[in-house]
Amino acid sequence: MKVAALYVETGGCYFGLPDVDPWDKERDARLYAGPWPVVAHPPCQLWVNMAGVNFRRYGKPKNRPGNDSGCFARALEAVRRWGGVLEHPAGSFAWSTFALQRPSGVGNWIGGRENRSAYVAEVWQSAYGHRARKRTWLYCVPPGALPVLNGIQPSGAHQIGWFDRIKPTLSKKAANATPIPFRDLLLSIARSARAEVAA
Repeated sequence: MKVAALYVETGGCYFGLPDVDPWDKERDARLYAGPWPVVAHPPCQLWVNMAGVNFRRYGKPKNRPGNDSGCFARALEAVRRWGGVLEHPAGSFAWSTFALQRPSGVGNWIGGRENRSAYVAEVWQSAYGHRARKRTWLYCVPPGALPVLNGIQPSGAHQIGWFDRIKPTLSKKAANATPIPFRDLLLSIARSARAEVAA
């Protein structure tokens, strides 16, 4: 089954795969109109704690938390309509903004309260080869057979940001990179989805 990879890095790990249609910034993933299930990586910088800090510091409308020009909303809509999975940093304010069920524990799928077909989970990308722990929340709908998730929680040898002075900080590119095993997990979720096209 073909999968559309939305909001991905140009030339990144979703490019060059015969069964993946990658949508980078140039293609504008907000315009995706099906018909394949999706793996969605909507931009996250305006949905995390530092968004509020930057908005208080700089005060520009482009820094307003949640002001992502509709990227998360469109990604969520694509997952709900075509099937697949969306990933975002653990603790993302998008979860409360869109009234999504928060995951419980690491490596556990739980049903979403707002949609009986939806499931959410938390994983640490360090369990899939990322050099930082990179706690991540997943939202998928509608699932076929849900894969078993890796629930281990390696702390990672590096960090994203400047919170731990003991660990070296990853570059923005390295921090944003999706490990191949994690990419393959997300693609497997999307391929198992039974797309339910809205009437």
